[in-house]
Amino acid sequence: MKDHCPDTGAAARADIRQGLWRKPTSGIAPGFVQCNLVILDTGAASDFLRFCQTNPKPCPLLAMSPEPGDPTLPALGASIDVRTDCPSYRIWTQGALTTECDNLLDHWQSDHVAFALGCSFSFEEALIAAGVEVRHITEGVNVPMYRTHLPCESSGVFRGTMVVSMRPMKPAQAIRAIQICARFPTVHGAPIHFGQPEAIGINDLTAPDFGEAVSIREGEVPVFWACGVTPQVALENAKLPLAFTHTPGHMLITDLRNAELAVN
Repeated sequence: MKDHCPDTGAAARADIRQGLWRKPTSGIAPGFVQCNLVILDTGAASDFLRFCQTNPKPCPLLAMSPEPGDPTLPALGASIDVRTDCPSYRIWTQGALTTECDNLLDHWQSDHVAFALGCSFSFEEALIAAGVEVRHITEGVNVPMYRTHLPCESSGVFRGTMVVSMRPMKPAQAIRAIQICARFPTVHGAPIHFGQPEAIGINDLTAPDFGEAVSIREGEVPVFWACGVTPQVALENAKLPLAFTHTPGHMLITDLRNAELAVN
């Protein structure tokens, strides 16, 4: 496995396809948009599209398959193949996580539709540029993610509560993060909450439901963003015969620049 970090979306995808990068993707290919991935059959695709449209904070839709069975996402990059370009995938059967794998080449079917959703990793570049530390990058771990009791709007079989990612900051940094991330609505936008994790249903910050815990230092507060792992909770409840996602933290890296997503 490579020790150095690929510096473009295309280079990252090439390394991933060759099995040279199987780790979380936060901090690699700096400047390039990263995506959450959900793959369903056509029978569930329209309901999932509405789920994204009615829950834009946790599920900001950036692109979907041009046609069923097409593994490309030309809106995000000419060479993207959703079957091979995430470092790790999850396979869901009847709403249960059954296994993880390195690619979906043996599982892809002609009726599959892929959805690429914005990821909070994309705004981390702007945070770092503004002098705001991103703790999970500093500590070299996957971002901590937590289930909450915040309900999502239901669509067909898709329902559930929101997942959030967390970054600890001093209060002044949290205010700066709100200002910065509000400019990136297609990658979750501004935080939804900070401080008092129990207010959104989180009882123990040292035990994230996804990812890994990070240190929280004296004078810091936890800052929470809506997270693109939310569809994985919806898939648990939908109990589809078969579905696929990225493994949390192991994203699809595109050829879009993060700066292209910023709004004034």
